Amino acid sequence: MGEAILGKTILGKTREIGRRIELVPMDPHFHDITIALYQEPTDTELVFRVHTYSSISGAQERIGFVAHAMSILSGMQAVGDDASLLRFGCGNQHIFAARRTFLEACKLSPSAPLAPRGLSIFDKKSGQNIDVANSGSGAYDVVAVGGDAARASAIAAGLAKLAEMSKSDTKATQVLFPCGQAHDALVGLLLARALNVRAVLREEEMMASRGTLVAPSAQN
Repeated sequence: MGEAILGKTILGKTREIGRRIELVPMDPHFHDITIALYQEPTDTELVFRVHTYSSISGAQERIGFVAHAMSILSGMQAVGDDASLLRFGCGNQHIFAARRTFLEACKLSPSAPLAPRGLSIFDKKSGQNIDVANSGSGAYDVVAVGGDAARASAIAAGLAKLAEMSKSDTKATQVLFPCGQAHDALVGLLLARALNVRAVLREEEMMASRGTLVAPSAQN
């Protein structure tokens, strides 16, 4: 995934908007505009900005929806009065998790209902329910209700990869956030994707190869 430090021009002045960490080259829900997620430079906290260079009418409202969807889906918090600026309450960057939250939010239509996803899901591959339990101090245990420990371990490994969590040294079905804080909404969001993490990674590779951030003069 390419990364870039880019500037944003406002009233003839250019300011740094940060390091780009993810990109959707064509938004399928709003005129195919390009939307990107940046890690915003700041002296006080670690924040992310949802941004587009498009000046088409309604573009900022779409950006606002994506940022709001990210907050609902992952538990990220808005920063001040800027609707496009977000952070994790624990103070950690969780860059991998932020990237995937952004991609999931961009898939949603503005008319889509928004709600956190639960910590339980039916796994078609194994034909059983998969539950994830918050065990405290940033630890989560994956349980296959049908007793398939190998499948539970594989899903735990998928969560670890998607959210850049660490694996437990003693339990193959337990993963931990490095910040030591709870992130139930985030785990619920990523759980469905962890069932087939290889497909997720292939999808992201294809998306990354489809385009780069379009300059302001090239967007309507």
